[in-house]
Amino acid sequence: MSVPPRFRSTDSGERDFRSVLGPTGNKLQRKPPGMKLENKKMTTTIESKDEKTKKKPDPPASPTTTLKQCSSLCSSLLRKNSASMTASYSSDASSSCESSSSSRKKVVRRSGSVSSAVGACAVGRRKLVDEKDDKVAGGGGSNGDCFADGRRRCAWITPKSDPSYVAFHDEEWGVPVHDDKKLFELLCLSGALSELSWTDILSRRQLLREVFMDFDPVAVSELNEKKVISAISLLSEVKLRSILDNSRQVRKIIAEYGSFKKYMWNFVSNKPTQSQFRYQRQVPVKTSKAEFISKDLVRRGFRSVSPTVIYSFMQAAGLTNDHLTGCFRFQDCCVDAETITKAKKTVA
Repeated sequence: MSVPPRFRSTDSGERDFRSVLGPTGNKLQRKPPGMKLENKKMTTTIESKDEKTKKKPDPPASPTTTLKQCSSLCSSLLRKNSASMTASYSSDASSSCESSSSSRKKVVRRSGSVSSAVGACAVGRRKLVDEKDDKVAGGGGSNGDCFADGRRRCAWITPKSDPSYVAFHDEEWGVPVHDDKKLFELLCLSGALSELSWTDILSRRQLLREVFMDFDPVAVSELNEKKVISAISLLSEVKLRSILDNSRQVRKIIAEYGSFKKYMWNFVSNKPTQSQFRYQRQVPVKTSKAEFISKDLVRRGFRSVSPTVIYSFMQAAGLTNDHLTGCFRFQDCCVDAETITKAKKTVA
């Protein structure tokens, strides 16, 4: 009877080591005769413990249940995120509002301080200018005592001014005029102010009177254009033609109202306007009344009658008294206006 060959069990404590590749070549290493191999037993015991502790695998979930779980999870996450976002936004908004309000308060305070400082500087400058003008008006400056006669005059009249201009200021400017020829003359001279100064105009005044027949509007309206254009050395051609055209319109007004002075003085109710300005800077260049008169004259066909020209004419013809209150001519013009109004009442 044959006996099957014996094989060593794997669990036997003694077995030969296989050859391994060592640093000096292949060597067959054997374990020492008394050493037991316990590694495999340890691994088997660990695996058995793990198998005991392992739970049975869960059955596979259906698609509907997985979808429900995902949707509930997503909704909860979204709620958490939205809550956190709103909280962060509200905190940011509150902080930004607080910062913006504080910055606005700072800006308002700074702007208020700057505006108050600018206002204080403007008031201080105005006070200095007023004090200077008061000295001039009171005779303590360049005006007043520096004149040979010792009279106080308007600030635009100085001792260096042309004598003809000073005489025009002292004798004519601001005096109420009720003569058609004189009113037409002052209207023509005021129209030339856009090209010349009062000093240049007054220096040519006598020559202009010779050319325009002492500014008789009826006589000027009948003049030949060639004769008028010959005086181009005195005024520009535009101004000369405007004088000729305006004389024809004045003639129509005389035919309508009876006189040119009646037409003009009706705009101020036959009473000069007393401005009572203290400083030169207060004197305007034009007024609403001057604009109204200018529009009416333009409607009638007049030329070179802008609001500034008309206001200069009103000042020169005495329709308004723009002498400064410190000027010696202010009271004189007021007295002249009262005298004229009293004379008119007695005649009526």
